Amino acid sequence: MPMEIPAAILEKARHVRLLALDVDGVMSDGKLLFSAQGDELKAFNILDGLGIKQLMAADIQVAIITGRNSPLTARRASDLGITHLMQGRDDKRVALQELAGQLGLEPDTIAYQGDDLQDLSAIQYAGLGVTVPNGHWFVRQHADYCTRTAGGQGAVRELTDLILHAQGKLKATLECYLLGSQGESP
Repeated sequence: MPMEIPAAILEKARHVRLLALDVDGVMSDGKLLFSAQGDELKAFNILDGLGIKQLMAADIQVAIITGRNSPLTARRASDLGITHLMQGRDDKRVALQELAGQLGLEPDTIAYQGDDLQDLSAIQYAGLGVTVPNGHWFVRQHADYCTRTAGGQGAVRELTDLILHAQGKLKATLECYLLGSQGESP
């Protein structure tokens, strides 16, 4: 990886079998935009989408846990092939614990990326709790790791690359693009 990652973070990332993501402020920049007709608009970063697909191709599951209910989030999850979608979940730790139980995963095999106070208990539950630089200062203070890239600007991709790197899978994942055998569009 082009950046230096602390050894303790790489060790935690080496065990990840599930990445759970918040949406607003992580997969998007956190802004809520509404059209004159009242339609909600949300922008997702294409870099994150490919990183999510690469992670799933490496047999690491991905989930979305969000406090809001949004058809746009459901569509993005569907487009990316994310089957674990939990919307309208204010207590994200409880949601993450439920999902871990369903999947038979221990907390140390889970990474969670969130940006605000309602994410903090899930960040602390997960073996690798990650936030973003545009997240709340208290969350940044208590997360294991803070990406260099802001939420909605490729922060998820930075984390997916970190996990793949820690597991020795990033080089092969990237080299397939040199050979022209990349997958479908994110």
